[in-house]
Amino acid sequence: MARYDGLAEFVVGRGPGLLRAAYLLTGDGHLAEDLVQSTLVKVAPRWERIVAAGDPEAYVRRALYNEHVNGWRRFGRFGERPSAATPETGRHPDHADDAVRTLVLARALRRLTPRQRAVLVLRFYEDRTAAETARLLDCSVGTVKSQTHRALARLRLLEPGLADLLNDVNVEANR
Repeated sequence: MARYDGLAEFVVGRGPGLLRAAYLLTGDGHLAEDLVQSTLVKVAPRWERIVAAGDPEAYVRRALYNEHVNGWRRFGRFGERPSAATPETGRHPDHADDAVRTLVLARALRRLTPRQRAVLVLRFYEDRTAAETARLLDCSVGTVKSQTHRALARLRLLEPGLADLLNDVNVEANR
């Protein structure tokens, strides 16, 4: 049992955060659970070495993002097909606009490539720097910046109604 010492505590403590990140990557609760589970199954045999290396959360998160990208490569693109339907663009003083915007953004994010989605999740949801994101995804800072640029451009193309939100994000992408 010493081989897995601390793994259960790690999953209890960090599992909800991993599940949220996986949900943002997959856009589906069941796929997110599957992604977290398959990632944990892969890291469990190496748990002693992962803990000894010093930063198990960074390792598991990187494994999560890599598992997502590799799963997409193996099994093809998941998610919805593009649709011509768009929500109304009028502004109302109630909270429905925020809910619609969230749904529209979630739909648009599902239409990005897994790597683009991973870059946006790390940069803007987890508020990681370009260097941290590059380290987690095992790529260069330049790749992170170009993927961020392409992902934001694609979101603008897919959902023009999100332009004001994406313009605010563009400022953050350059830091």
